[in-house]
Amino acid sequence: MEKKLKHLELIQNVINRLANSSFFLKGWTVIFVAAVLGFATKDSKSMYVWLAAIPTVSFWMLDGFYLRQEGLFRRLYDIVRKTDEDEIDFSMNTVPFKQSGDWLKAIFSKTLLFFYLTILLVIAIVLIWHWKGQGVG
Repeated sequence: MEKKLKHLELIQNVINRLANSSFFLKGWTVIFVAAVLGFATKDSKSMYVWLAAIPTVSFWMLDGFYLRQEGLFRRLYDIVRKTDEDEIDFSMNTVPFKQSGDWLKAIFSKTLLFFYLTILLVIAIVLIWHWKGQGVG
């Protein structure tokens, strides 16, 4: 039973690191967007507002990758949980669980979709407000 518990512990550590990375990525996204929008409104440059959207989409894609990887390791955890002690090989291979489209499913999951679309909506509102203030819109 010791081998199985150690293997499950290794997998759980990876899952925890992926979840932490996703959490920190969301925090950095909010900080970065707030800084860029603050800079854009201070200098009255609508170009900077657009620049906030580029890393937001990039962070969204990366967050989707983390979420997908977390799901793969959760599937591995479930398999190892059901495996007999004498068959434990400490494999961390998630390739057997990969399915086409998983990454897109992760990107468009409810939690990521809500979080990143909200940020993109704020960027759009600031952009519209900025254009109206300059008499463009």
